[in-house]
Amino acid sequence: MQADAAEPARRLEAVLFDLDGTLADTLPDLAGALEAVARETGAGTVDEARLQPLVSRGTRAMLASVFAHESDHARLDHARRRFLERYREGVAVRTRLFPGMDAVLDTIERRGGRWGVVTNKHAWLTEPLLEALGLRRRAACVVSGDSAAHPKPHPAPLLLACERLSIAPGAAAYVGDSRSDVESGRAAGMVTLSAGWGYFDPDDPPESWGADVGAGTPGDLLDWVRSALAGRGG
Repeated sequence: MQADAAEPARRLEAVLFDLDGTLADTLPDLAGALEAVARETGAGTVDEARLQPLVSRGTRAMLASVFAHESDHARLDHARRRFLERYREGVAVRTRLFPGMDAVLDTIERRGGRWGVVTNKHAWLTEPLLEALGLRRRAACVVSGDSAAHPKPHPAPLLLACERLSIAPGAAAYVGDSRSDVESGRAAGMVTLSAGWGYFDPDDPPESWGADVGAGTPGDLLDWVRSALAGRGG
């Protein structure tokens, strides 16, 4: 774990998390939805390992892994709609928090901090997923991809989260599994942490993103949270 910024310069009040690949392992249900659409259209099979680094790039990138040679825009639009429909139907069938992340959330709450979710996933998918995971009422704020004027890597979603929490950006940390997450957090003026257990591209490893803290595992993140919230009880 990179330790050169193990404690924020200001008192930490909140920890914000990216959702897919950081807080929750959503890949199984995303892959299942894409596999269903691939079968419906006769497009072939889904390689989950190939799909993993595409999750942070959004729906179109994931679809391109299966429909790369499809030039009919109407068919592509249909596939995209069916993928989102299928995913919404099974948004939390196999999705779980990454092992160790529940302990991170428990520790933040026990020590008097707050946590929230800032994701590029749209609210109509984010909300039911968090509800199914039992997190919606625990989260102090949830900012989805359609909540702010611009999605990440623009800082707008993170700044909106701070506004909803009534805190300064410097009192928050952002944890994410992509370069764009780190860029967004840095632009917002937050402490940034890279999630080394996430869905990043092996050709673009977390240590190259310039995060303040590199957490290789949720256990590393837990150690950082304990240090950053030291003295707040629990």
